[in-house]
Amino acid sequence: MVDYDPTLIGKVFEITEPVLVTPEMIREFCEALGETNPLYTDAEAAKNGPYGGIIAPPSFAVTFRNGRHFFQNIPRFGRAGFDAGKDVEFVAPLRPGDKVTLNSSVKEIYEKTGRSGTMVFVVVRSTLKNQRGEVVAHIDHRFMHRT
Repeated sequence: MVDYDPTLIGKVFEITEPVLVTPEMIREFCEALGETNPLYTDAEAAKNGPYGGIIAPPSFAVTFRNGRHFFQNIPRFGRAGFDAGKDVEFVAPLRPGDKVTLNSSVKEIYEKTGRSGTMVFVVVRSTLKNQRGEVVAHIDHRFMHRT
């Protein structure tokens, strides 16, 4: 059984400075993915859509990071590990002009045994909020470490 300090669960360890979402950022993201949905790419068509203007594609939420050293303060166990996947919950659309902050905390720590031995998983939940304090997305980052 993995031994860790239970006070780590729920502990906020990183909060980013606000990042301004610009029309250029959304356009470049769409171009990189080949996204052509007019809600994301055509200002005139998006005016008549359900949001009254351009919004970012939902997957744009995963472009926000905790700085250059991605999650440098999370707990680590054993030898080196790797990013073992993400779960994303989209709550509200991101729009040009939004200022997004990322607040990250440890959601869960658990152990599994596989063919190659024991692995410890650390799940970090990042909550993205806009300038009004509204949650726009939750991203659960799963990191695996070999013990």
